[in-house]
Amino acid sequence: MHRSLKSCSALALLFACVLATGAAAQQAPDAAASAPAAPCGGDLLTFLEGVKKDAIAAGASAEAADQALAGAEIDPKVLSRDRAQGVFRQTFLEFSQRTVSQARLDIGRQKMKQYADVFARAEQEFGVPAGVITAFWAMETDFGAVQGDFNTRNALVTLSHDCRRPELFRPQLIALIEMVQHGDLDPQTNTGAWAGEIGQVQMLPRDIIAYGMDGDGDGHVRLKQSSPDAILTAAKFIQHLGFERGQPWLQEVTVPDNLPWEKSGLGGTMTAGEWFNLSVKPRDGNMAFANLEGDLVLPQGRLGPAFIAYPNFKIYLEWNKSFIYTTSAAYFATRLSGAPTYQKGTPEQGLSNDQMKQLQTKLDSLGHDVGEIDGILGSGTRVAIQKEQLRLGIPADGWATPALLNAL
Repeated sequence: MHRSLKSCSALALLFACVLATGAAAQQAPDAAASAPAAPCGGDLLTFLEGVKKDAIAAGASAEAADQALAGAEIDPKVLSRDRAQGVFRQTFLEFSQRTVSQARLDIGRQKMKQYADVFARAEQEFGVPAGVITAFWAMETDFGAVQGDFNTRNALVTLSHDCRRPELFRPQLIALIEMVQHGDLDPQTNTGAWAGEIGQVQMLPRDIIAYGMDGDGDGHVRLKQSSPDAILTAAKFIQHLGFERGQPWLQEVTVPDNLPWEKSGLGGTMTAGEWFNLSVKPRDGNMAFANLEGDLVLPQGRLGPAFIAYPNFKIYLEWNKSFIYTTSAAYFATRLSGAPTYQKGTPEQGLSNDQMKQLQTKLDSLGHDVGEIDGILGSGTRVAIQKEQLRLGIPADGWATPALLNAL
């Protein structure tokens, strides 16, 4: 759930690998930014001795460190997965229609009834509605059905020993030792995502230590086995990310033919009410939050689905950096909270991967910062597209089309 790489989140087999690394990246980047350079590489036993010393200095017992690290080994499959992180290339309509299925909605509603008391506690204590938690639970692991089959201890040892990002993973390995000391994890048998995320909502050990909640009253925080633990821990973590009690996160709207499209997209300066005054209309008719900041989000341009993203939407971007994943997760949460299926609209044809790279190359040559030429319609590319659309007199909705590519 919290990550800077992506952990294999279980969006069914097709999506597991791609989303897995993205979820992990949430909190991890903060840890990486603040942590000093960590020793890495070399003889594994010597490396593990260093980890043990660090764990003891952090408050763990020598016995817990020995128990956690005994038999640890490098997992080549983890390194292979880390080197070949998948690229997320699906459109919002493609991805959301696969992930927000009727079957998942039905199961999610059943879970919300089954654990009604736990969800009520989560909302009372942390202000996070059941739909928000349940959508993440579904998208990360299919409600616990697909949690990953990598040995968690070995995954973190592997990524800590590897010199690519030891400052990110070594603190997670130290935290895992603390979990072993608490009796919350068996290092020999616990499995999860390749990047070290654990449990039904896929969290890294440091976040479990910081935000873990014992939801079933057994004295332990076991996100792999206990749904109540996972629900309450997710709620506490989401509150930590900045979720504001009683406020919306995403609201579907209809849009008129003419708008200042260049003002659409994340990071805008308008309120929801200002959009409403321009004839942007909530499908549910609710304008109660008109005073809040509201970004007009057009995942596939002005002719596709349209949403107002409120400040609470930012927690989705903290959870996972992928715009398509986060918008789908937020939409999923609205469905579980009573919203109807979105209107698909008739979006213009998008670009293939090669065409997107051609467009990014052209945008880069024009002086725009699109980041890596990777064929992904990310935030930097969307902003650059809007600027060029505005210059060319094309509705600046940030959607990449063959017409735009040809015009450049």
